[in-house]
Amino acid sequence: MSVQLTFPVSGMSCAGCQAHVQRALEHTPGVERAAVNLLLHSASVAYDPAKTSPERLIAAVRATGYGAELPVARADLGREEAEREQAAVAEFHELKVKALASLAIGIAVMALGMLGIGAGQPALAWVLLAVTAAVMGWAGRHFYVRAWNAFRHHAADMNTLIALGTGAAFLFSAFATVAPGVFVRRGMTPELYYEAVIIILALILLGNALEARAKRQTSAALRALTRLQPDTARVIRDGQERELPLEAVRQGDVFVVRPGERIPVDGVILEGSSAVDESMLTGESLPVEKGPGSVVIGATLNSTGMFRARATTLGGESVLARIVQLLRDAQGTRAPLARLADRISAVFVPVVIALAITTFVAWYLLAGHAPLLRAFSAAVSVLIIACPCAMGLAVPTAMMVATGRGAELGVLIKGGEALERAGRVDTVVLDKTGTVTEGKPAVTDVVSLPGRDEAELIVLVASLEAASEHPLAAAIVALAHARGLALAPVREFRAIPGRGATGRVGSTQVSVGNPALLREAGIDPAPLAAAADRLAALGRTAMFLAVDGQLAGLLAVADPIRPTSQRAIERFRRLGLEVVMLSGDQQTTAEAVARQIGIGRVVAGLSPQGKVDEIGRLRAAGRVVAMVGDGINDAPALAAADLGIAMGGGADVTAQAGDVVVMRNDLLPVAGVVTLARRTIQVMRQNLFWAFIYNVIGIPIAAGVLYPAFGLLLSPVLASAAMAMSSVSVVGNSLRLRKLQLTADS
Repeated sequence: MSVQLTFPVSGMSCAGCQAHVQRALEHTPGVERAAVNLLLHSASVAYDPAKTSPERLIAAVRATGYGAELPVARADLGREEAEREQAAVAEFHELKVKALASLAIGIAVMALGMLGIGAGQPALAWVLLAVTAAVMGWAGRHFYVRAWNAFRHHAADMNTLIALGTGAAFLFSAFATVAPGVFVRRGMTPELYYEAVIIILALILLGNALEARAKRQTSAALRALTRLQPDTARVIRDGQERELPLEAVRQGDVFVVRPGERIPVDGVILEGSSAVDESMLTGESLPVEKGPGSVVIGATLNSTGMFRARATTLGGESVLARIVQLLRDAQGTRAPLARLADRISAVFVPVVIALAITTFVAWYLLAGHAPLLRAFSAAVSVLIIACPCAMGLAVPTAMMVATGRGAELGVLIKGGEALERAGRVDTVVLDKTGTVTEGKPAVTDVVSLPGRDEAELIVLVASLEAASEHPLAAAIVALAHARGLALAPVREFRAIPGRGATGRVGSTQVSVGNPALLREAGIDPAPLAAAADRLAALGRTAMFLAVDGQLAGLLAVADPIRPTSQRAIERFRRLGLEVVMLSGDQQTTAEAVARQIGIGRVVAGLSPQGKVDEIGRLRAAGRVVAMVGDGINDAPALAAADLGIAMGGGADVTAQAGDVVVMRNDLLPVAGVVTLARRTIQVMRQNLFWAFIYNVIGIPIAAGVLYPAFGLLLSPVLASAAMAMSSVSVVGNSLRLRKLQLTADS
């Protein structure tokens, strides 16, 4: 069985870096799958522990010239994410300082250049050489170190292009400073490019700083999620209430939560009651009533009452930790659309270097005036403008924002492949029980004959059913409790399989069941037959009630339809989706439910294998199928569909079998998943288009194809500015997904 490992990778700066690391991991013996994420600077690897180890995976990455470390698990999610945030902020500030300082120096050098530095001012030229070398060694050092590491490992990436472009400009200028006579004797002016080198580095660093700040925004949802966890908990120890750090809480500890406080850890309420705001977990805005025996989730907000609870799951096993890990894993995976960028990145840098050489030769041979200088400038522009940063960010930025937006709405999308499949779905298959319906029977109707008191009938039948283990009995007992009715003791209780039950409640003989039970006792159910037929047509189970040998009334029990199911079906239709309902229930009941919410196609009486077969038939007909179920008993059907969407409570998040987990029992977020996925794929394609078209248009312009017709050339400085802004524009386009509205009416 394979093991999944996600670990940080440092030093990557473009799609070429990412592809190089991924190839190294994929070629490591024992690795089944590898996905390297440029945005998160991480690698996610599925491997066979019998054939390789985490240490060997780390070594494989380091052998490529990039850094890698084994991950360190932390119990305090908020502190762990805060450290990540501090590191990201530090990176942004370092890049900003280097960029602004370099830009200021570059502008000063450019101003000096306007004074006409050359053979007549050798002292000033030497000063500029020293200043440029200092900027390259301080602000741009990491470009050259990474380029050298890539060269040592027979690879090339963005740093290679930057190092070649700025390095060539610096060496050319240094030669003109050291030996200007060589140029003068050939009738050429010893041009210096020091200001170009410094400003190119400054603009690239500024672009990297803006990119780093924008990338931080893509993980805003994850950071917000981890910040919800409180730092301390009020724990009862030795009979006293103590405020302890979260790490000190142990399983089985009793903790206290007051109104307005966040629940520190997962637990079960022992005493007290409250309404808990679980919107951070499920996206549901209404608080959920909690009482003794109710499960509470760490980081959710206690709204009203005070309660005591016993701690159950802690640290990495808590619901919040598992959600955060699912979200991180999803953001660390790669969408299939990224493969196109991978294939291009694998050959991109060598092709660009070849184009730069070709540009140099063409200009040198064809230029009528100053061929060497023009050839050099054009070749450097090609190298600088072609840096493939935007290509590597095009897909992961969109996916990271989308999965974060989904998490804000109580939906966990497990990776890029699931997101893309959700965008292609054209058919939604719904399980009935627990998906369209509540999954828990409830009494829907009480019909009493004239002269019979309804409350009295409920007490009699609920008292009788309290002794029964039948699934419908609990619904009747719950009705009595909800109305505040006290139950009476039962004697002579007898359950009759396939018929119902009889017994004596106090001095009253009570029978409840189907018409056959009453007929056997000589009681005619005909007066209520029409009412029973009407209720059966609505998918409800009618139970006849007899008191002391006389027909008294009937109760109807059904699995209630969820309040939002009909609106969800309407949204599916607006999205152009075909909706099919599958059920193991009888055809009459399933069709009654379908009619009420507007589903036209129903297949009932299905076993779990029957549901799998039906999904197989839809897929064979060319449909892209999403199966929506409860994630446990529907696991085979979820696995058989193109996209499995599991609905369920947050506490069961790891038990879900789907590619997508909806954290609350509601179909509306399912429609939101399809909307989000379609929009995300659109943004991914836009990003890839602009990343590719930018190079397709930019490289020829930098090479000078417009010069013969329009006299237009792109200087290395403008090329560096364009290259930096391309990455920022891709990230900015992805960030628009954060504002995507996925409400019921959108």
